[in-house]
Amino acid sequence: MTHTRIAIDGPAAAGKSTIAKRVAAKLGYLYIDTGAMYRAVTLYTLENGEEIIDEIEDHIHITFGVNNEVYLNDQDVSEAIRSQEVTKNVSYIASLEKVRTYLVDMQRKISEASNVVMDGRDVGTTVLPNAEVKIFMKADPEVRAKRRLLEEQARGNNYTLEELTKDIVRRDHIDSTREISPLVQAHDAILLDTSHLSIEEVEDKIIRLVMKHLEGDL
Repeated sequence: MTHTRIAIDGPAAAGKSTIAKRVAAKLGYLYIDTGAMYRAVTLYTLENGEEIIDEIEDHIHITFGVNNEVYLNDQDVSEAIRSQEVTKNVSYIASLEKVRTYLVDMQRKISEASNVVMDGRDVGTTVLPNAEVKIFMKADPEVRAKRRLLEEQARGNNYTLEELTKDIVRRDHIDSTREISPLVQAHDAILLDTSHLSIEEVEDKIIRLVMKHLEGDL
């Protein structure tokens, strides 16, 4: 049976996860948040030391719940992986070859079993290079920082807009210049600038693209 794989890539706080969840729910597809997987590994290394990465397959098992909860070794870490400390360190941990190899293999295996919407930094280029629909979402750093500020305030975290803008620019640099699977738009991905679009408008554009694919027009 052939499955449809939708790859949504882009920089930090471009709105990938929010949109991917909505698209997956509307289509009845499985949503895979690859960023959450890297955050889970980051959380584990912060708590247990980076040396465990050499034997990552023996220490870390990640699964998702029916409501997109993230489980690390059967413990719900959905909130813990959004901490300020994890956010500061995730780009570095995600750049490590051993981590990427382990998680990319896991992500590919998940995608083989069902229709998926997967978002991240390298889904369309590395994880699912043959995905049927590829989207590259971007937005101005200041716009992304404002979005992230609202998210962090809702979680009770104290950030300033200036801090978040600097952090986003820093993460963009790390993600786009790392040696292994850098953040880059796949040659066959459709660019979608969300700077001045609502969540509903972005969702609608992607749903339309998926429908075109399913009808054989994309």
